[in-house]
Amino acid sequence: MASKTSFVRLMLLALFLFGAGSALAQDELRATFFKDADAARESADALDARLLAPRSYAAGVEDYDAAEVALERGRNIEYVRRKAGEAEENFTAAAAAAELAKTVLAQVMKSRQDAANARAPELAREVWDKAQKEFGNAIRYLERGDLKNATKNDIEATTFYRDAELIAIKAQYLSETRRLLEDAKRAKVERYAPVTLGKAQRLLAEAERELSENRYDTDLPRSLARQANYEAKHAIYLSEVVRDVRDKDLTVEDLILQWEDPLAQIAATADIVPSMSEGHDQIELELVTYIENQRNQIQSLEQEVDSNILRLADMEDEIRALDERLGGATVERAALIQRLEQEERVKAQFAQVEKMFARNEARVFREGDNIIVRLVGLTFDSGKSQIKQEDFDLLAKVEKAIDVFPRSELIIEGHTDSYGGDSSNQRLSQERAESVQQYMVNAMRIPSYRLIATGFGETNPVANNETESGRARNRRIDIIIKPNFEPA
Repeated sequence: MASKTSFVRLMLLALFLFGAGSALAQDELRATFFKDADAARESADALDARLLAPRSYAAGVEDYDAAEVALERGRNIEYVRRKAGEAEENFTAAAAAAELAKTVLAQVMKSRQDAANARAPELAREVWDKAQKEFGNAIRYLERGDLKNATKNDIEATTFYRDAELIAIKAQYLSETRRLLEDAKRAKVERYAPVTLGKAQRLLAEAERELSENRYDTDLPRSLARQANYEAKHAIYLSEVVRDVRDKDLTVEDLILQWEDPLAQIAATADIVPSMSEGHDQIELELVTYIENQRNQIQSLEQEVDSNILRLADMEDEIRALDERLGGATVERAALIQRLEQEERVKAQFAQVEKMFARNEARVFREGDNIIVRLVGLTFDSGKSQIKQEDFDLLAKVEKAIDVFPRSELIIEGHTDSYGGDSSNQRLSQERAESVQQYMVNAMRIPSYRLIATGFGETNPVANNETESGRARNRRIDIIIKPNFEPA
């Protein structure tokens, strides 16, 4: 009875509104009849029901459109109300089916998103289309309540999506390398530079293997691909040189003299006598030493500038405060003198520590009053954190350096290169820092309250991770000595 009364009221409202004006009538009736259908459709869209429950969603759209057309054409009000109600029911069913699909098909949907993120629709189209077909089948079976077949297609779609993702990732990182190797093949480089070309091919194979085993840690395969690119280009260049030598009938002596000339020019720029009477070993050593000395000198100057800026800022603040006050000036000026003396003392202590280590053992830096001892000579076996006996002598020097700053706070920082996963690198760097910390407690008898061990993983590189020498510098332990200037 109540339902009939409600419908009668709606009919009376409709007649009144049509009498008041057609446009206004349609707007008011739409708000009345479509309110629940619109809410149901919005819920279905939020759950991506168009994709995950296509049959129910399409039926809802069809009913919804039919209701809208009927309303616009002024058809029977009961028909409009019924179609809007059916649309609401279908959208509600689609939302429920989509919610179920999100749970049952969670794995395949994740694989689908991963593949899309890797640009599989563009770079692995054939396999992506196969995955899409199986995914669509899984959705249709699930919507019909056929869980067995839905699960079967879910598994097949997941496999295709993962294959498409891997193909796309390899295409992104290895396509240039493959193109270069194809160019080398067409240029018959293998005939003239087989060793270098073979190295490029091996690096490509290694990069492919790394991506297959761990597609989400791309640092190593990306680096291997870049090395492969270099070797492929190098092989092409060498083959051209070999052809040039053959065509111009150059002797080995001619070739060596050509290659010595650039080295001599570089040496001359560094003000080094380019003597190659016994080969290039000596001039190579002199150039490397010259570059390292220049780098260290620049670093020392930068540290000195930073230190002077900080010191001048402190002194300016203190002098300004002294100028503003007459009382107590003697005490505060004495404090300023004490601070300057402290600066000189830290500078002298820094020089003392710096002289303790050979170049291949440690680099010593200053950051304000803090002293950083970068232990370039302390090495660990791959993936391990145990200190080796061969490093005990270096750690003994570290102990002497620490003794220069009594009661100082010591921070041991562990760092890795970018190869390997982020979490494993973080864990390894922490374990290595703690290993050094434990050694200091046990062997150096340093109280544990003075020590802090922190692992930074690959987050704080000091060199380029794309070169072996750079990665070696990034794999390090830094000891930060924070002097304590308070009286004992």
